[in-house]
Amino acid sequence: MKTFCGRANPTTGALDWVEESEEYDYHQEIARSCYADMLHDHDRNKKYYEGIWAAVARVKARGERVIVLDIGTGTGLLSMMAITAGADFCYAVEVFKPMAEAAQCIVEKNGFSDKIKIINKHSTDVTVGPDGDMQVKANVLITELFDTELIGEGALPSYEHAHQNLMQEHCEAVPHRATVYAQLVESELLWSWAQLQPVEVEGARLVPPPTVGRCAGAHAVCDIQLSQVSPATFTPLGPVCTMFTVDFSKPVSSAFQAHSSQFVAQSSGRAQVVLSWWDLDMDPSGSIVCTMAPSWTYQEPKMAPWRDHWMQSVYFLPVESQVTEGEELSLMVCHDDYSLWYSLQPRSQRGSQTEAPPSRPCCTCQAHLVWTRPRFGELNDRRRTESYVSALRSVLREDSVCLSVSDGSLLPVFAHMLGAKKVFGLENSQMSKQVIDEVLQANSMKGCVELLEIRPEQLTSNDVGGEQISVLMGEPYFSTSLLPWHSLFFWYCRTALAGLLRPNASILPRSASLHVVAVEFQDLWRIRAPCGTCEGFDVTPMDEMVQRSLDFRESREAEPHPLWEYPCRALTQSTAAMTFDFTQCLPQQPISSQGSLSFIREGRCHGVALWMEYHLTDDITVSAGLNRPINEQGDCEWSRHRKQGVYFFGSPWEISGDGRAAVSYSFTFEPSLGDIRMDFSVTSQ
Repeated sequence: MKTFCGRANPTTGALDWVEESEEYDYHQEIARSCYADMLHDHDRNKKYYEGIWAAVARVKARGERVIVLDIGTGTGLLSMMAITAGADFCYAVEVFKPMAEAAQCIVEKNGFSDKIKIINKHSTDVTVGPDGDMQVKANVLITELFDTELIGEGALPSYEHAHQNLMQEHCEAVPHRATVYAQLVESELLWSWAQLQPVEVEGARLVPPPTVGRCAGAHAVCDIQLSQVSPATFTPLGPVCTMFTVDFSKPVSSAFQAHSSQFVAQSSGRAQVVLSWWDLDMDPSGSIVCTMAPSWTYQEPKMAPWRDHWMQSVYFLPVESQVTEGEELSLMVCHDDYSLWYSLQPRSQRGSQTEAPPSRPCCTCQAHLVWTRPRFGELNDRRRTESYVSALRSVLREDSVCLSVSDGSLLPVFAHMLGAKKVFGLENSQMSKQVIDEVLQANSMKGCVELLEIRPEQLTSNDVGGEQISVLMGEPYFSTSLLPWHSLFFWYCRTALAGLLRPNASILPRSASLHVVAVEFQDLWRIRAPCGTCEGFDVTPMDEMVQRSLDFRESREAEPHPLWEYPCRALTQSTAAMTFDFTQCLPQQPISSQGSLSFIREGRCHGVALWMEYHLTDDITVSAGLNRPINEQGDCEWSRHRKQGVYFFGSPWEISGDGRAAVSYSFTFEPSLGDIRMDFSVTSQ
């Protein structure tokens, strides 16, 4: 049996469906899973263990046999904790077959197979009775069904079903309860991820379409490492509010609910964004707490545990509104069975008991479907916009005929505002074409830019009115790009369009370069590190399964990560390892580059970071990686707009920093594939 997987094709800018073996899909899921991250989360594991010991003790104190149901058992870790704590038997449910098989191996390896039964089903399909999956109903419910939004993985329906069908009355639950917190803030940074901001070009003001400003935006939660968002970038307008709690030891409902929290505004400002997180009380008394609060809520931020499987959430209010210090406000959160959304009630209706709760927001303007949140931030980056405007100004003439090749780009609008004679823009979809059309219409430029939904290789002279293109421009940005170098699709476009270009046509950017630096990650290394022993239990079968899946394809490839969320320290200088000359057509033969970087700082090298820089002109460069040079300590400041590439070494290297060790690299760009093969090794001199 074969499976079809979507994969970005950098040579066409399209998403291709590729036939793979039946194992590919689950190898991908295992290789990219958060299991290792969870096993390395000592705070989580310790709190669960303490909560399980307490729950088992409470049931034993009632004189009952302890029967545990563990939903979403994963490695079986929590089930083994329960048996160790004195439970009589445990039913461990895991729907993902490879994971259930790994759990079975781990349970056997640790000597618990006589007291733990692995059930490879969805919990809602589990049966109870003499011939069922469970002989009797359980009296202790252990789950780890949570995501960054708490309920996004279907926790509520699973709990609802379990209480109705699989649990005894008056059961114990670990965790016992969850509490969701929220804080209303003003933040120019975060709001720039949700709404297009006005921009100044040559003294003229480009404004966003009214439809975008009125739109509630994309519904999907924005989950990020909120600890990496500096408190200096937002202004709290109110205190951290307790929004609602869920008691998991009692019947749970997955039906729609709304909750409000009233507070007095502690400062004046624009109510734009809600920051949200949750915590788990592992016992009824609330003495064992596992919190997702960002590090800046701690007195000692370095004491905050790091985890990537649970982060924090950012919610954008449907509209921004002005609030005044001392004003009484009411923040409302609604949730269905899988998601949350927030609203701030209008002044005239605050305190009203008859107002219907707001429905779940959805995008009505198309822009939030065309532009991701990082893309909104990129389009709103004034310094970046100034770089492109300056570069365009240096190449444009009164008779310039411009063609833009980037998805949902404002470059053709800028070119018109700078006085180009004629401007064309290639868009990859009707939706992105419509969004840019609305930008033009909102600024009385309708018809000033001709947008074409045509693939570059299909564009003819007739499509551009018989004109020859004097300026070919791109950011470049393509919505299908996953890794930094996938934007080299611009080179393929430039080559396909060569016959339509004037002999002396300007290409913007003129070139691009691939940059590399060896790094020590503060925490991100955990997602790829084997665990070995976790809280005293041998979980090596899990490590082996992950490694097999990585070896299936992924281990010799880079993977995309937004490195601004994951602090790292450079152990070498950064260097431009490859350069791609867009003024020339794409070569037919592979391009190769080899070199080495000497380690100049001591530390533990986990891998390398990779990114692209675009050289718009000889003296204007835009980086999709480092925002500024690496400082003396090796600290890196990364762009928030694009993901960088990370190539993890199979195991970390301990570096002395005396200059006698180096990381050697080898890159090969394959024009026929549009991808870059890479290899690294650490050598001592």
